[in-house]
Amino acid sequence: MKQIIRSEFLSRVSGATLDEDVKSKNIVPNEFYNKDTPHFGSRATSGLNPYSGTFGKAELSHLLRRTLFGVAKADMDHFNGMALSQVLTAILTASATPQPPLNAYNDANFTDADIPFGQTWVNASNNANSVNANGRRRNSLKQWWAGLILNQDRNITEKMNLFWHNHFATETVVISDSRFAYKHHALLRANALGNFKTLTKLVTTDPGMLAYLNGDTNTKNSPNENYGRELQELFTIGKGPDSHYTEDDVKAAAKALTGWKIDRNTVTSYFDSTKHDTTDKQFSSFYNNTVIVGQAGTNGANESDQLIDMLFLSTETAKFISRKLYRFFVYYVIDQQVESDIITPMADIIRTNNYDILPALRALLESEHFFDPLNIGCHIKNPVDHLAGIARQYNIAFPDSSNLGNQYKGWGILATSLNILTMDLGDPPNVAGWPAYYQEPAFHELWINSNTLPYRNQVSDLLGSLTGFKSGQVILKIDFIAFADQTSDPSNPNTLIADSAGLLSPSDLGTTQSDFLKSILLSNQTADHYWTDAWNLYKADTSNQTNKTIVETRLRSMYTYLMNLAEYQLI
Repeated sequence: MKQIIRSEFLSRVSGATLDEDVKSKNIVPNEFYNKDTPHFGSRATSGLNPYSGTFGKAELSHLLRRTLFGVAKADMDHFNGMALSQVLTAILTASATPQPPLNAYNDANFTDADIPFGQTWVNASNNANSVNANGRRRNSLKQWWAGLILNQDRNITEKMNLFWHNHFATETVVISDSRFAYKHHALLRANALGNFKTLTKLVTTDPGMLAYLNGDTNTKNSPNENYGRELQELFTIGKGPDSHYTEDDVKAAAKALTGWKIDRNTVTSYFDSTKHDTTDKQFSSFYNNTVIVGQAGTNGANESDQLIDMLFLSTETAKFISRKLYRFFVYYVIDQQVESDIITPMADIIRTNNYDILPALRALLESEHFFDPLNIGCHIKNPVDHLAGIARQYNIAFPDSSNLGNQYKGWGILATSLNILTMDLGDPPNVAGWPAYYQEPAFHELWINSNTLPYRNQVSDLLGSLTGFKSGQVILKIDFIAFADQTSDPSNPNTLIADSAGLLSPSDLGTTQSDFLKSILLSNQTADHYWTDAWNLYKADTSNQTNKTIVETRLRSMYTYLMNLAEYQLI
């Protein structure tokens, strides 16, 4: 199976079209996909029952890879020896609310007239200066967000924040006002492990979302159907085989949502009853012919909540969010077995818990299906997993807050690189989010192409080079000796390779790859002592530059080769 997955990756890089890959049966998902039927065949037989097998390093690593962005040795050590239930309790505990982004962007070419250097801009006044500073502030938001990912706690908060950002997708460039973009981000973060229904209600009247999908221009005399449509199609009901809402349902939803406006002075939303459609809103048989009775005055604001209450009565809403969680955390193929044995019971858990996400998420992450060998090392890393993973696995040193400007520039290197790799934090391509999470049948294969793969390798090569990744005065660089030194016995080439592969690869590299890595360490000699002697000689006198260079050169070659393997692109 792992070899097929590697072939999938290599065939994608070679530029073969999806149809060509299907015909050659190189791509795992398409081996199960039947173009003549709307469903996939069975891929696995495991279900949502609690996992009862061994919970060792391999299983812990898999769990952490899927719930954190990159797994460092310190993360493994922290959870070592804990039972699965203990690890999950820690992972599913939300982080504290972080301090907001700051003005770290004032320089010789620009000064934010409203916000002094080192202070937050998120509550800035609405004036011409704020408009001029908007671009800088949006960059500050993305840099700050990248910093939170790099310095994440050992829990699922950052992963869930990205999940909800992809689900309730907005674009900072469309929202325009950086303050609203931050407020939308903060809303998702605060509710990352909370209640899906509550979050949907909050998002519906969030000023950032109102600005993004024209909710603030949706009035009784000029209805705008954007949000009413996406609320059903992308946020709640979805486009599943049993989703049969109608175009009239979209129009009725738009009427129920009329009257919400934005106050740019207070960075809030409010309800203007004079703009609200007070007629009754009739919905189709899919919604049991529900009628939302039109209300006048301030009571009209209640109709948006009534609309969402109606949407969440449908079993399709729970199934839709279950499928999205599954594709994000487990695998992107939802075959008939997964639909019946994973999605349906997950949806039942969600509905039983009134749309609290945590119980269903825990059930998924502690299931036998999650730890099924078929679901380990089968995801192509998204760009955040890849780049933040490198930084966190190798414990790359970033500038600290003693130089705020450089600290944000360091984080900005990650944010800029993510943009090049087609995952611009804060700016997915459209309201549907990133295609890798919804575009059938390719899904996560879309992260890898002839442009993105070379850049992935260029970034890892640059971070591992003698000069490092430079941006102005900031230099980001992997310390390969420090990374090797944390393994259990770095003087033993076999142990060093096994420990390193255990941290850097989601699966066993196999004898051929391990032997090649060893040949690099031994400088193409045959006896293990050629590496052992070099390492011990360096450790005997770490100030000896010649001995250090010998060790560092071999390690750089070995780890660079490892990071360029197809297996390293999997999680």
